[in-house]
Amino acid sequence: MALLTTGRQLIKDLEKFGALGLYVPLEGGYEGRYQRRLRAAGYVTLHISARGLGDLAAYLTGVHGVRPAHLGKKDIRVYYLPPLVSYHLEQLSPQSKGLVLWIIEGHMLSNQEVEFLTTLPSIEPRVKVALERGGDRAFRWMPLQETLSPSYQQV
Repeated sequence: MALLTTGRQLIKDLEKFGALGLYVPLEGGYEGRYQRRLRAAGYVTLHISARGLGDLAAYLTGVHGVRPAHLGKKDIRVYYLPPLVSYHLEQLSPQSKGLVLWIIEGHMLSNQEVEFLTTLPSIEPRVKVALERGGDRAFRWMPLQETLSPSYQQV
C-alpha cells in the first residue's frame, strides 16, 4: 500500500459491487484511513462487529427483540429495537451518498449470512457493505461474492 492513499479505487469498487470483502493487516490502522476517505466522499460509516449479531436479516432490516441478562429477581423482559439499517437511513442528511456498514470480524459469519450481506445493497441501494473477512500483509479487497467458498456459491 502506498504511504498516502486516496481510497478512490475502494470507493469505485464499493459503488460498483455494493459489497466488498476486505483483508486487512492484523496490526490495524489501515481501515481507519479508508473509513475517513469514505466519509470524505459523502458516505456515513457504521462500524459494527459481527460477533453476537444473531439473525442478520432481523437485526439489520427488521424490528427485533433483545433480552437483557436475567439476574433472577425480575421477570424476563423483551425490549424491541428498530432495524439498524432503516433507522440510520432515516437519519441520513440529503447530501449524503449513503450508508456503509463496516463489519469487523467477518470470519465469524456463516456463508448464508455472507450471502445475505451480498444481496443487502440490491435490497436497499443506499446501503453498501464492507466486511472484513480476514487478515493479510497489505490492505486488499474483492467483491464479497468472490470470498464465499466455491462449494457454496450458487450459479
